[in-house]
Amino acid sequence: MPAVWLWSAPEATAALRSRDLATILRVYRRLNKLSQERLAALLGYDKTYVSMIETGRRNISDVATRRHIARTLGLPMHALGVTDNDDADFAAMIQFGDSTIRLAEIARQAGRAVDAVNELWPLVARLEARAAEGRAERDTMILLGQGRAALGVSLGTVLPEERLTAAARWTGKALVIAERLGDRAFLAHALRMHGNELRKADHVGAAIARLSRAVAVSEDREGQGAAFALLARAAGEHRDPDLFDLAINGYRERLDHGGGRSMLFNPFTFREIELRGLVATGRTAAAARVMQAGQPDAAPVAPQWHIIERVTAGKVLLAARQRDGAEASLRAALLAAEVHRLPHQIQRTIRAAKAGKLSQVEVEGLAALQRLNDLLTVR
Repeated sequence: MPAVWLWSAPEATAALRSRDLATILRVYRRLNKLSQERLAALLGYDKTYVSMIETGRRNISDVATRRHIARTLGLPMHALGVTDNDDADFAAMIQFGDSTIRLAEIARQAGRAVDAVNELWPLVARLEARAAEGRAERDTMILLGQGRAALGVSLGTVLPEERLTAAARWTGKALVIAERLGDRAFLAHALRMHGNELRKADHVGAAIARLSRAVAVSEDREGQGAAFALLARAAGEHRDPDLFDLAINGYRERLDHGGGRSMLFNPFTFREIELRGLVATGRTAAAARVMQAGQPDAAPVAPQWHIIERVTAGKVLLAARQRDGAEASLRAALLAAEVHRLPHQIQRTIRAAKAGKLSQVEVEGLAALQRLNDLLTVR
């Protein structure tokens, strides 16, 4: 078992908190299924020496020896009563890491996904380096999982479609941690985020599997509603009307029990997902009726959702043969997507315009995409 996962296990966490070298070595051997002889070989000691440490007959107070044991086995230095040169600095980063992730999420939801990536990358890179050295406790692994998920979602917002697999890789790495930590709420969150990034990267079947599991794992109403929202979107793209209806009804039921204000769980987002799914599953007349009913009494929680909704509205209007309205809607989406640096939404707009034979809007979209690509390349 790699040291990173060994020290995210609850039993190992308890051993580390004891700061008792004998306890730590016994737990390390048990979780790794090592004999005293094998552990001694790893450390370069005699088996008898390891036995004496584990039974308390030999007390190791020498700092150099404790450093050697920690480095060889991938243990956090401070758990053995010694420090590394960067331990104090790293401890401060852990303390404020959660705030960094929250602030980055606020930036992303405010339409500043590039800023979110710039905030998250230094934190995640350092956590990755620490974990690769095996120096990772449970709190560190939780923060790394949260950072990976946030970075993947932010990348999924700002990257063009041809590079969205990179975003799915990061959320997938977050899910790997979530599977091992025993935190059900974080597991549900990681499943939702990874499922959605898989959908955007055109792995819709895998996305449906993750999102269906997210529905089952989520325990709170808002979490279940968000999982149903993303599942409905994936089912629509999969052209599966039965699954779409099941998911959108589950979403509606939870939303009806009390309004939500999160990015995914609110009436504005519900309407956009319903419209898109109805069009995708061939029910354009039903989508047109939803459009005619007007906007819900709610504003988009984040700027990008206004853009997403304008593209979807353009598609519905094209299906209803209202070309002027569709052109205006798609142009509004293009303008806002360029301002907020969202190439994926520009690409959606270009596809909608091309399918609707709105050639001028398509040309304008290609020009906006080129300008945005040039800008992001310079950065």
